[in-house]
Amino acid sequence: MFFIMGVNQGRKNILHHQLVICDRCNQYGRYEVMMTYMYFSLFFLPLFRWKRRYFVKTSCCHSLYQLNPKVGRALRRGLEVEITPNDLILIQKGTAVKQEAVRHKFCIHCGYTTMEEDFAYCPRCGNLLEQQGQSEQ
Repeated sequence: MFFIMGVNQGRKNILHHQLVICDRCNQYGRYEVMMTYMYFSLFFLPLFRWKRRYFVKTSCCHSLYQLNPKVGRALRRGLEVEITPNDLILIQKGTAVKQEAVRHKFCIHCGYTTMEEDFAYCPRCGNLLEQQGQSEQ
């Protein structure tokens, strides 16, 4: 009889919506909360977890913080909890880059999007491109 078992690391993203002004880059961003853990598996099924740790990464400059475990457990349970600066311990500073307005050109005829400013006409269909500021195409 064969037993397939092992110890691995896992990571789970925790759904949390909190907009903040980042202390590092002074821009609007949001907190991305994740939990890391170790787990024991038997026949590829996780049986139990231990060593749970909670982390927060900012979406603006990607600074990484360790989160207070009590707050992390509450977020994992789905409770509405606000993360305060007292709940965070800085692990890694992010890159504070000023985001300038990115100009996109968008073809309304075929959907082609480009950031190259030297195109006045669409390279795909030949129609005139429209210019849009900071669009999420």
